[in-house]
Amino acid sequence: MSAYGHQMEREFSAQSLLSRGDTGTEMGSRYVSESGFYMTSFAATIFIAGLVTIGVVLVTSVVSLAVMLQSCENKSKGVVATIDKANDNHHYCEILALHGELNGLKPDNVPPLCRNLAVQYIETGGYTRDLDFVMRMIENFFDTVSPSKNRTDAVLIDIDNILVSDPSVRRILESYTKLHSRGWLLILLSRKHEKQRHVTTKHLNSLGFSGWSSLIMRSDLEMEMETREYFCRRRTEMKEQGNEIMSVISSQMDALMGLSLGIQLFKLPNPLYYNFENNYESRIHGLVQIEN
Repeated sequence: MSAYGHQMEREFSAQSLLSRGDTGTEMGSRYVSESGFYMTSFAATIFIAGLVTIGVVLVTSVVSLAVMLQSCENKSKGVVATIDKANDNHHYCEILALHGELNGLKPDNVPPLCRNLAVQYIETGGYTRDLDFVMRMIENFFDTVSPSKNRTDAVLIDIDNILVSDPSVRRILESYTKLHSRGWLLILLSRKHEKQRHVTTKHLNSLGFSGWSSLIMRSDLEMEMETREYFCRRRTEMKEQGNEIMSVISSQMDALMGLSLGIQLFKLPNPLYYNFENNYESRIHGLVQIEN
């Protein structure tokens, strides 16, 4: 073999040995993919651990989301149940109030639940809103009619329990003034005893009411009557005296029942008639003591 051949053989042998040595030292520390991507064992461990961590986080998130959704669903059911219960309470108290007024429900027989709802009805503006609606109806009706020239057409206004609340006083006084300015005969009705006439008149004047035709109050005999009988008797007397009753305005049913009711009746809202009644009685009682 020539010197050049020996030289080539030696170089080939050296490269073969070097190649075999490299393969032996890297085989345990590298992974080779078919695409030619190389990764050390340490990097592979970190990569796998990362995948596991991401999986755990995802599972935890899914579980947490499921728990949150279940909690929201339970809360929603609770809110719906609360709303349903509130609606039931409201309807119950409405029915109770209607039948209570029809049958003369005593203040002590009103459930605390309905008293609380009535307070909310006033404090949230519901009473003022409903009162305004009814007063508009009254004003619209009287825009279509006029009193006769002989001034015998009367409007009867039940003053009990509607003149002790500031919102009701202002709105009722507004309509009262309009009726008076148009020439209607205004007759005020009260369930109170005749002995309270002076203090009742002072109370009406202090609120801005004046110019009424008469203030009807109960005698000793009438105090023993049912209020609906008392009102019916007084209305009949008015008819016999030649007065034509155009309308009766009241917040209570006993003044809107019986004979001689006139052409148009108007029922004012009265959510706290039992409470207003007690407050009014206390106020009148205190004024009577001062007068005495």
